[in-house]
Amino acid sequence: MPADRHSPRERGAALLMVLLLVAVISVLAATALEKLRLSTRLAGNAAAGEQARAYGYAAETLALTKVNDLLGQAGKRVTLAGGWSGKPFRLPVPGGLATARVRDGGNCFNLNGLVSETDPGTYVANPAATLQFARLMRLVGVPASLSDGIADAATDWIDSDTAPLAGGAEDGAYTGAAVPYRTANTLVADISELRAVAGVTPETYARLRPWLCALPVAKPAEINVNTLMPEQAPLFAMLLPDTLGIDAARQLLLKRPPQGFESVEAFWKLPAQSAITPSPDAIAQTGVTTRWFALQVDVALGATELEQRSTIDATTLPARLVSRSWGEPS
Repeated sequence: MPADRHSPRERGAALLMVLLLVAVISVLAATALEKLRLSTRLAGNAAAGEQARAYGYAAETLALTKVNDLLGQAGKRVTLAGGWSGKPFRLPVPGGLATARVRDGGNCFNLNGLVSETDPGTYVANPAATLQFARLMRLVGVPASLSDGIADAATDWIDSDTAPLAGGAEDGAYTGAAVPYRTANTLVADISELRAVAGVTPETYARLRPWLCALPVAKPAEINVNTLMPEQAPLFAMLLPDTLGIDAARQLLLKRPPQGFESVEAFWKLPAQSAITPSPDAIAQTGVTTRWFALQVDVALGATELEQRSTIDATTLPARLVSRSWGEPS
């Protein structure tokens, strides 16, 4: 048998090279497997998310049917009769559950009502709405030293011109920021845009958010006095120029008859009993029917959870969906 020509040192070096090669291959294989596992999980999550959204769309259809039925039965008035507001409508789906909740979507301050549309796409400030927004802020605890400036700046954010109001802010107030930006000069799509407005702090936004909406029209929201809850009394009090406090507004709402008011005139007789005279604008901003509904859909599909929020336009029947967003409220 021929003698081994390689020395022990050479054999050791060769073995070391083999071990290093095996280690490198093992690391590459582990990395490839990890990427494959991650890709598989991402694909699975994406598929589950798309399935959850599909179920959310089905819940939307159910909600639209409920809204059309409600308006068809209610006629010229919409009240809380039947307990429909906030009531969960459950839609069992394979492997999970979709839950839809509908409430009056017009009982809010519409940020887009800070302006009026004079020509298509051209918006001018609505002074009455700006004053009303400042009043609402004071009612919910925003200091008076901030409320007027925020109201003016929010109006400037939406209106089409570049001239700031007395306490407002146009492009010049934002272009000098660490991350410069400009005003939108158009209707807001979501109330979260208010966070970019001059003077609005995270604390102020959190305080205002429950009272606001961004309906896709440049006019104030019409408050339905038959569905406005007592805890929403600031939305009633803001209609009057500092002549009605929150507690008094809440007490008036608690006097609402179980079947609701027959007309706006019947509702405004209550403040008149306390010598409170509403302006024509305040009367025009109230009604006994609902034109906008807010829809929330929660889908639980295995480990996947999805929250969807939509706005329903019921100005004409059949009602239709006009906006949709996913995720936690901003």
